Amino acid sequence: ARNVMPNSSRSTDCILEPLSFPEQPAASDVAASSERTLPCFLCSHSALLSEKNTLLKHLALEHKVVIADVGLVADFPRYMLYWRTRFSQQPITDFCSVIKTNSEGPAENQENYFLLCDVLPEDRILREQLQQKRLEEVLEQQQRERDDCNFQHVCMFCNEEFSGNRSTLFNHMAKDHSFSVGLPDNIVYCKEFLKTLEEKLDSLQCLYCEKTFRDKTTLKDHMRKKQHRRINAKNNDYDRFYVINYLELGKTWEDVQSEDDHDILEDNDDDWSDWQEHPVCAVCLFCEQQAETMDKMYKHMQTDLNLKFYQQVKFVNYIRREIHQCRCYGCQETFSSEADVLQHISDSGHIMNLPKVSVWDQPQYYFPTYENDALLFALSDSDGESESLEHTGNVPVIAEDISNLEAIKHTSVLKQLLKDRSSSS
Repeated sequence: ARNVMPNSSRSTDCILEPLSFPEQPAASDVAASSERTLPCFLCSHSALLSEKNTLLKHLALEHKVVIADVGLVADFPRYMLYWRTRFSQQPITDFCSVIKTNSEGPAENQENYFLLCDVLPEDRILREQLQQKRLEEVLEQQQRERDDCNFQHVCMFCNEEFSGNRSTLFNHMAKDHSFSVGLPDNIVYCKEFLKTLEEKLDSLQCLYCEKTFRDKTTLKDHMRKKQHRRINAKNNDYDRFYVINYLELGKTWEDVQSEDDHDILEDNDDDWSDWQEHPVCAVCLFCEQQAETMDKMYKHMQTDLNLKFYQQVKFVNYIRREIHQCRCYGCQETFSSEADVLQHISDSGHIMNLPKVSVWDQPQYYFPTYENDALLFALSDSDGESESLEHTGNVPVIAEDISNLEAIKHTSVLKQLLKDRSSSS
C-alpha cells in the first residue's frame, strides 16, 4: 500500500504555477523523444514526454509530490520508471522530504507535500548515472554523424545540394554565405538542427534577433545588413544540438566556457616576464618638458613637499587648473596664453611661491584637470598609507557635505559647472 493516495475530490482552485516546471526535452533521439511515455510512479496515470508539465501537475495535485530541478534530469522517463519501482518497494516517506504547508494554521488546513530531490544520495547517484548514459549516447550519435559519408542536404540559403560529409555543407554556408554555426564536429543531431533553422527561415524569422518579416527578400536584406547571419546563442532551444551542453549536469555551454576562460586567466597570471611596458611620459607642472620616469620628473621639479598621496593628487590638479586658466598660482596674475603664464612663473621665480595649503587642499581638486594626466598615474604613496576617512584629519573624500540639501542646491560645485557648460554651449 502506498502512503499517498489520489484525492479526486481535491478542489481545482489550488495554486499551481509554483509547482509547474518548464518543459525541457530529454537528450536522447531528438526526433522520437517527444513520443516517449512518462508513467506516474504512484498510480496508473501516464503522459507523453511532450506533455511533461501535465504529469508534473498530476503529481502535485493528486499525490502532493514535487520533483526538484526536473529540468536537470537527463532522461526523465527512465527517472520515473526507476522511482516507480522503488516506491512500490518502500514507503515514499523513506525517500522524500516532507514539507508541511500552513504549518502555523489549524490542523485541518495543513497539508504535507513530498519533495524528491538530489539531497537524497540515491537520487543524486541516479541523476549522475542518467547524465553519464546520456552523454555516452550523444557522443556515439555524434561519431556516427561525423563518419557518415552518405549525408545529403540542400543549402537553406541558395538551394545548392550537398552530399558526402556534413562538414561540406557547413563549410559552404560559412564561406559563401558568412553563416557560421561553429565547428561542424561540435554539432550533434545535425539533421534536426538544420530542420529547425529551415523552419525559422520558412516562417520569415531572423535566426539571430528572431524578428519576423513580411517576405523573404526583406528578411534576407535584414540579415545581410545587420550582420545577423548567425544563430542566437541565448536561445536555449539550440543547446541540444551542441555536445558541450551535455558535458556537465546542469551546465550550459556558457557556464563551461566561462570556467575555461577563468582557468586560462589563472594560468596566465604566473608569468609576466615577457611583458614590455611602454614608458609613460609625464608633463611637468611648471613647463612643457616631458620626462619618461618619475625620478627624472621629481629631479626636474626640484621639490619635495612631503605630501600625502591624496594631497599630491589635489596639488597637481590645482596647479594644472590654474595654468590651464592662464593664471599664475603664485600671484594670481592672469595672462593671454599658457605659454605666457609659464614664462612668467619661470622669470619671476614664482615656481616655489606656492599658495597656502587651504587654497588647494579642497575636494574639487580630487577631479583631474586632464583625463590622461600621466603624472597622476605615476604618483606614489611614499608612506605606504592610503588615506581613509578614519586615518586622515584632512577633508574626507566626499565632494560636498550632504547634510544640508537646500544649501547644496544653491552652492553646489556641480551646479556651477553645469551652468558654465550650458552658457558656453
